[in-house]
Amino acid sequence: MQIPERFQAVLFDMDGTLVDNMDFHARALLEMAKRHFGVELDSDQANRDFSGMKNAEIFEILARRPITPEEATAWETEKEELYREIYRPHLKPVRGVRELLARLRGAGVGLAVASAAPRGNLAFVLDGLELRPLFDAVVGQDDAANGKPAPDLFLAAASRLGVDPSACLVFEDAVNGVLGARAAGMSAAGLATACGPEELLAAGAAWVMPDLSSLPVDLERRLFG
Repeated sequence: MQIPERFQAVLFDMDGTLVDNMDFHARALLEMAKRHFGVELDSDQANRDFSGMKNAEIFEILARRPITPEEATAWETEKEELYREIYRPHLKPVRGVRELLARLRGAGVGLAVASAAPRGNLAFVLDGLELRPLFDAVVGQDDAANGKPAPDLFLAAASRLGVDPSACLVFEDAVNGVLGARAAGMSAAGLATACGPEELLAAGAAWVMPDLSSLPVDLERRLFG
């Protein structure tokens, strides 16, 4: 797929991209796996295998059977309340987020969040950090049939922005997210907050960086001319 000379829209994953919170999600998931499924996970495994997936998809894997909607709702509520409790004292944006969003808005680039997070977590981060007004659209787990690595969330965000997927750039921290962006026909830039640069590049990221405070020269040109 050819990378466009100028991107018309930028889609941001939330967890691990706008905020560096994946270790806190992993801690909550590890506790849930042990408490309800008798499964011992480690943080690296949780981040590698489950990042970007919907909670119901994760719980079905852990349960090793189809789960009911009632089970999915109850487990999700428990897990996300635990995550918010342990992350709340540490809530802050990734370095460079506010500055980059302001620059992109000033350049007339469409902006959206494309996350598998439930509404409660979207509100916790986007409203807690007063980031929501900076985005033209917010897409969460209720807005797409499948989580990442399926392309559904990204395609829903592009549709809301009215931009062709090929003209979109996605900022992602997870292999599943990069795979989903590529499946949607979009370019991807990886943030190495949750996994190594090599993994993100192997998944199809065109650029990798430690945070959003400084962009590669070629990416800077394609965003701001």
